[in-house]
Amino acid sequence: MLSEKRKITRPELLRSLPELERPITLRIKFVKVGDLQYISHLDLQRTFNRVLMRSGLPVWYTKGFNPHAKLVFSTPLSVGTQSICEFLDLKMDREMPLDDVKDMLNAELTDQMYATEVYIPETKFSDIAFCEYEYEIYTENSSSEFAENIEAVLKTSPLNLVKKTKSGEREIDITSLINSVSAEYDAQSGAVKIRAVLSAGSDNFLNPEMLITALKAKLGILSGDPMQENYSIVRTKALTSDLREFH
Repeated sequence: MLSEKRKITRPELLRSLPELERPITLRIKFVKVGDLQYISHLDLQRTFNRVLMRSGLPVWYTKGFNPHAKLVFSTPLSVGTQSICEFLDLKMDREMPLDDVKDMLNAELTDQMYATEVYIPETKFSDIAFCEYEYEIYTENSSSEFAENIEAVLKTSPLNLVKKTKSGEREIDITSLINSVSAEYDAQSGAVKIRAVLSAGSDNFLNPEMLITALKAKLGILSGDPMQENYSIVRTKALTSDLREFH
């Protein structure tokens, strides 16, 4: 078990830490927002590899001709979607305080991507069945009635769109992948705010962008000047099949 007491302050001392009999898996919960919503999953992997090398953390590396840190990320995040609940599993081969792991990571990260928790996981990423998203839509047509129209569109079946799958493209009714959805007009900001819980399983993942695609097709919004009409999407929670928050 990793120590919770002893403080480590200098990366060069890490290799003097007690070596574990076998590598232990740690889970990093992190935020990815702002401009970093536009980096790809491959770029995210490269970024974390560089961050881990700079941090000096005692990360476990694979053996062989090309040693590398084994990084496992949770549910993929679509480019253009922000998140306050991303997860990364990695292995370490030395004992050190978990708070220090977070501090040393954040010393190499930014205010647009940073760790919020480091802990020893008791769940698997395959336990994630849904993700919750918050949308903000800004358009000159915003009103309470407009919010009601948006909610009605997203709740009315069929709502057919072409979805990419492992076997190719096929048309599906996306309402079957929407667990819940609500929309309301926020007079203070002038935005319509949508909260949606979407399927996030490996075989039935619904890209949150598809709700925007549906609204564009049905209501003709977000097709004009992006300075006048725009939107944002933030993943706020990962959920298990019984809608408990994943950890």
